[in-house]
Amino acid sequence: MAETTTDKYSAGEQGLGYIYQGRLALYQMLQLPESTIVFLEKDDDVDFEDGNGSKSLASLKHKAEGERLTDLSTDFWKSVRIWLARYKRDDRAKSNLRFFLFTTGKVSTDSFLKRFLPGVVWNSDDDKTLRELAEDALAKSKSASIGTIAREFNELTKTEKEDFLARIQIFDRSPRIGDLPKLVKEGPMRIIRPANRDAVFERLEGWWNDQVIRLLTGARTEGIPGDEISEKIISLSEEYKSDNLPITFLGKQPAEGIDTDNDPRPFVRQLREIGISKDRIHSAILDFYRAFEQRSEWARENLLVSGELDRYEDRLVDEWRRYKDVVFEELDENSAEDTLKRAGKDLYRWADLESGKIHSLRIRERVTEPYVTRGSFHILANATPTPRIYWHPRFLERVGKALGVAA
Repeated sequence: MAETTTDKYSAGEQGLGYIYQGRLALYQMLQLPESTIVFLEKDDDVDFEDGNGSKSLASLKHKAEGERLTDLSTDFWKSVRIWLARYKRDDRAKSNLRFFLFTTGKVSTDSFLKRFLPGVVWNSDDDKTLRELAEDALAKSKSASIGTIAREFNELTKTEKEDFLARIQIFDRSPRIGDLPKLVKEGPMRIIRPANRDAVFERLEGWWNDQVIRLLTGARTEGIPGDEISEKIISLSEEYKSDNLPITFLGKQPAEGIDTDNDPRPFVRQLREIGISKDRIHSAILDFYRAFEQRSEWARENLLVSGELDRYEDRLVDEWRRYKDVVFEELDENSAEDTLKRAGKDLYRWADLESGKIHSLRIRERVTEPYVTRGSFHILANATPTPRIYWHPRFLERVGKALGVAA
């Protein structure tokens, strides 16, 4: 087993801490009432505001395995300094603030910080009050930074100190960053089929991270309410029901770009053969890309029933054939090229603009995104060695040799 090396200059835990803020904030929001609103990096690492306007400021600490909090732990006292500033700013005892420290570390059994753990009951005849214990701990320190905090703490009256300390809770042994996805999936996401939870969580966290970035950059000025998170989970879960499939490639572009002039694929050559404009070919390439990638993702995530894609393509081919027979009905071997192209354009126009409106051509009842149908037609037109559909009445005859198909 490889040994774990410790580099004093490593920023690993610090980096995890930043990611931890967002992930733990999401987990906590899923436990709180939907009226709760969350902010990140506002008054503390994470701020929770309930429906009555009360605020809970949370410091989050993702520590190395085995770390403990003692009387003079920097994590605790640095958080206290932040909380003291907010407490004084908001008129001290009249403020509506609470203060939380979420840490993956454990409070030492011999530390007075145990008094801040939830559910801990202390007898009224204990030797010292929480205020006195905090004062004693601060007085023992020779650290300049702790000394600064002590001076700021001692600016409070005895009553204010007691009020301030009573607002603090420490949640030690909080879930580590790698444990949170499982907790979310086995808790708030239990309404989602087990087979789909990984995919839904991945998309939920992607959406969540985007909202966090918008908050931090100022693109989003309002906090994120709990009901917005609930609505997102419901919306995502709806996409994984038996009559639906998730749409995740809307607006996506191929990384290699689009070259309408030099794209050699058969479905593009087919469009050139009937004189389709570059702009429409560009749209067709996008539809092909999005449909191909979307179908591949559905297959990877095992969202398709066995044979479902084949049956869907068979339906498309059958409907295309029926419409083709109508459009080409008046053509014969003597039809002029302009007439042939016009017929091909009419057929393609149906597939491009009309087929998406046909209820029976959806892969599933609630999958209404047009690129699925349009792109699937292009996939069929791209099949080799023989395309399953075509637009120009003479396409197979003219390019059969290039495609390796007998005319």
